[in-house]
Amino acid sequence: MRKRAAATSALLVLALAPAVAEDREKEAVDPADAFLTALSGHCGKAYAGRIVANEPAAAPGSPPDPFEGKTLVMHVRECAPQVVRVPFHVGEDRSRTWVITRTQDGLRLKHDHRHEDGTPDVLTLYGGDTASPGTAERQEFPVDAESKALFERQGLKASMTNTWTIELEPGQSYVYELARPGRVFRVEFDLTKPIAPPPPPWGSDATP
Repeated sequence: MRKRAAATSALLVLALAPAVAEDREKEAVDPADAFLTALSGHCGKAYAGRIVANEPAAAPGSPPDPFEGKTLVMHVRECAPQVVRVPFHVGEDRSRTWVITRTQDGLRLKHDHRHEDGTPDVLTLYGGDTASPGTAERQEFPVDAESKALFERQGLKASMTNTWTIELEPGQSYVYELARPGRVFRVEFDLTKPIAPPPPPWGSDATP
């Protein structure tokens, strides 16, 4: 009887071994690496987006919102092992590129802003590093000290509490969000329907 029980236990262990190994393998993959790998899987592709949150609404008489009513397109344009560059086109404005970089401790998001002649905007390369591991589907980037200093010099004190978030639902959507007290801006891109890649972002002469 004991021999039969031992044999049954051994068979159960063997049956469960592949599942346990698979779970351990998944745990061994760093969320930052998994996120960057998933994003790189879209390299060369472009997707249309829509605003799903933009609060507060522009007050009457204030300048028009630069995003409302515009065609929004993201293009996963450049992918290297440690960095992915994603231009974000707003209508005919090709000044914005999200730069996601693997760091020793996680990921870094920077906003590369250029003028049409390719020169850097005065407000560029702001962003932050992840403060927690995040997941393969969601990474948060609190504003860093360098960006706070830039915002202070430009009189943008409200931006000194910014947190940016990127969400990546495999095969479904890519979401970019800016949040701070009293402000939420969120754009969602449909990953189920690739579109024709847009022209290169300003500051890049290379073809897509």
